[in-house]
Amino acid sequence: MPYSFTPDNLKQIRSKGIDPETVIEQLDIFRNGIAPVRLNHPCKIGDGIAIIADREIASLLASHREACGKSRVSKFVPASGAATRMFKPLISIYKSGIELTRDNLESLHDNPDAASVLKFCHNLPNFAFYYELSAKKRANHKDLEKLLECGDYGEILRFLLEETGLNYVNLPKGLIAFHRVDGEPFTPFHEHILEGIEYAKDESDIVRIHFTIAEEHLPAVKRHIDNVINKYILEGVRFEITYSIQKPSTDTIAVDMNNEPFRDENGEILFRPGGHGALLENLNDLKGDLICIKNIDNAANEKLRGDSVKYMKLLCGMLVKLQERIFDYLRRLEINNNQDILLPEIGDFIKKELHIKIQKHSNVSSPYLIAKKYFEILNRPIRICGMVKNISAPGGGPFWVNHNDGSVSLQIVESAQVDMNSDEQRGLWESATHFNPVFMVCGVKDHWGEPFDLMKYRDPDTGFITKKSKAGLGLKALELPGLWNGSMAFWNTIFVETPLTVFNPVKTVNDLLKPEHQ
Repeated sequence: MPYSFTPDNLKQIRSKGIDPETVIEQLDIFRNGIAPVRLNHPCKIGDGIAIIADREIASLLASHREACGKSRVSKFVPASGAATRMFKPLISIYKSGIELTRDNLESLHDNPDAASVLKFCHNLPNFAFYYELSAKKRANHKDLEKLLECGDYGEILRFLLEETGLNYVNLPKGLIAFHRVDGEPFTPFHEHILEGIEYAKDESDIVRIHFTIAEEHLPAVKRHIDNVINKYILEGVRFEITYSIQKPSTDTIAVDMNNEPFRDENGEILFRPGGHGALLENLNDLKGDLICIKNIDNAANEKLRGDSVKYMKLLCGMLVKLQERIFDYLRRLEINNNQDILLPEIGDFIKKELHIKIQKHSNVSSPYLIAKKYFEILNRPIRICGMVKNISAPGGGPFWVNHNDGSVSLQIVESAQVDMNSDEQRGLWESATHFNPVFMVCGVKDHWGEPFDLMKYRDPDTGFITKKSKAGLGLKALELPGLWNGSMAFWNTIFVETPLTVFNPVKTVNDLLKPEHQ
């Protein structure tokens, strides 16, 4: 069935910077579905996941220092997420119409949201934002301690969530106070800046950090970060802080349950953000070199920051050494020198070091064609990805994945990409020993120092179709290939085990009560 758009629809599509042909391609994806990833088996220690030996540490740290000294290292932090999901249980109970007193909430034994609110209020003094909330209360002639004592939890939630108080429901997650050090609240932005100082500062004391921000939060984030870095500027550190927003051109069309464009009451087509895979364009625009990536809500406090800093340095050092070897092979292939000796060596390196299992074809037999194939494999962006032991956290993990050409490669896979109706595939998924904490270093320049066009190395056939709703009506939404999943599918990938201490995410507000955030 052909798709038809009104002139107003076409104007709307083009106003977002989207080609109408792209929209038609997305509609075809809804109608045809997305083929699941075919897992071969999960990566394990010695089988796709490496361990850093003690004897390697000094050399890796030295490689990192040298790269930092040459201003090669920067930091990329996806930080556009709103705090709404973090406070979802509190928002749900606050808007439910339930009487928000301690006694009433304690009577709701089967209500998980009520349990979350009780846990939150019972532990309120242990949150880093307690003093700010208390000050806001006093400014409005309310005493927080008395409200806690009498169990008036509704008033507490009002001042926490609404504009008359801390307005946390409308802030990005990066502006929420996660930790408190010597009486000072530390936000995730602050913590990531401190990490950047530790592993991304060059010999001129310049730290380069890029944050992706929702457009409506950009002014508030800039003010906050300017205030944070002023202290360290006085100590001699200089900063190149840059920002970008998720491009409207990466939004994807939504459809109804019949796979027809979802239209509102005015006949306008509904577009939705394309997920974190849309940030590939932001990463591509950055034109960096060695880029450290870590999510905004994975913010270690001062007690655990050391491990995050140490292992980011180690992964960076590994990438530098890997690049040196790959770049040497590429240059030698270009001058066509000693092919008889070089090709077997490169083939062994691709198999053993890059973990790429090439399907042999009869039409790729001459030295020229083999060299051409090896050059294509080596001449790609590289990522070194930290992996932590599986703790049943939601998200992706490291797997060997089968491809249509018969090859097998290392990939980070999300559960939504796997056919869970297949006993075999579900069994492989559930047997994974490691988890992706989004803790990686990316090499995005080639052997001539030119930036790769990262858009050429994604797998457009790896996206996600999810079910949502709007105005009470069901709809389907399309997420682009995930930033560390399909968007990096054709990168060269190395997985390395890192300690669990580098993974300290905050998905709900009560996660801040865990020891790693206290």
